[in-house]
Amino acid sequence: MDGALPARLGAVIFVAIAGTAAVLEMSREENAPEPSPSRTVKAARDPLRDEQRQCQKLGEAAAQDAACLKVWAQTRDRFLGRPASNEGR
Repeated sequence: MDGALPARLGAVIFVAIAGTAAVLEMSREENAPEPSPSRTVKAARDPLRDEQRQCQKLGEAAAQDAACLKVWAQTRDRFLGRPASNEGR
């Protein structure tokens, strides 16, 4: 039983230190870094994007619209990295 008392005492001290550290960490205020001023970059207007919006407004009728079909083909080509086709232009 000589080793049990120091073991218990060590465990109590360890729990006390861990509890104190947890309380101190939770009570500490974190100062958020100041946000750096960001530069706003004005993107060039994309005419294809405007045409996509027009087709979106048409709803289901856009599936029958030749201009929208052309816009979707151009969008697909751009997304897939294909060169723009000159068909129907």
